[in-house]
Amino acid sequence: MRNPQHWMIVGGLLLIGAPAAHAATTPDSDQFSLSAGADYSSGKYGTDTTTDIWSVPVTAAYQSDRWTFKLTVPYINISGAGNVIPGVGKVKNGNPHGRGNGHGNGNGNGGTTPSTTTSGSASGLGDVTASAGYELFGSADRTFGLDLTGKVKFGTADENKGLGTGKNDYGLSLDTYKVSGAWTAFGGVGWMKYGSSQYIKLKNGFNANIGADYKLSTSDSIGAYYYYRERIADGGAPQSELTGYWNHKFNDNLRVQAYVLGGFANGSPDYGVGASLKYSF
Repeated sequence: MRNPQHWMIVGGLLLIGAPAAHAATTPDSDQFSLSAGADYSSGKYGTDTTTDIWSVPVTAAYQSDRWTFKLTVPYINISGAGNVIPGVGKVKNGNPHGRGNGHGNGNGNGGTTPSTTTSGSASGLGDVTASAGYELFGSADRTFGLDLTGKVKFGTADENKGLGTGKNDYGLSLDTYKVSGAWTAFGGVGWMKYGSSQYIKLKNGFNANIGADYKLSTSDSIGAYYYYRERIADGGAPQSELTGYWNHKFNDNLRVQAYVLGGFANGSPDYGVGASLKYSF
């Protein structure tokens, strides 16, 4: 069984879309959970236009022994530059039906493809993500662990609305944690194979994260982590951002988390905020 504090950390991080995708604590018996959140971010992403993104993800998870399985279905609303894609950032988007080109809910030009990048808004289903995590190692005293996670991001978001690329992405990550008293240090590295469409070309890329969590009480903890992803699109930029969060445990079944995010590169939003609620059965 993995460390209970680790469960609070990574369970909450996964809910807010954090890169630390290591498996959560194994309960005494098989466990199913449902969670929902709301996330908002805003930034220019290296363009002249501010892009605002709202996301409402719903996640179902199942834990058994060393395994953790998750499925996340998000609803997205985006308003801003037509060449900014949620989760990717600025790209060279040659889609003539893209957001801002007279499509979606955009401030378009009646359907005629513009010669320059325009802005617009659109909403709908985002990219559905499925993951499977396995605990490779867990110490007997539950103060150290190593997890391997595989992830598939299905291209379910409408590429004609600029909600996604329309292609599948595949990733692997290796994550670890170490508990020392009230402190827990954690971090990991990952690699993603990004799908390219005829309009948006992406490169495969590595990512990494490192952070620390402090247990304030049996019910509350705070923490922060830094995330980096290398540039994956021509004309784009790396992601570099710092997130601070607060976890609260109401009881063994109900938990809540809130977070704030600050970006340091054009691949990341300038800032973001969000909250999530999780119930375990």
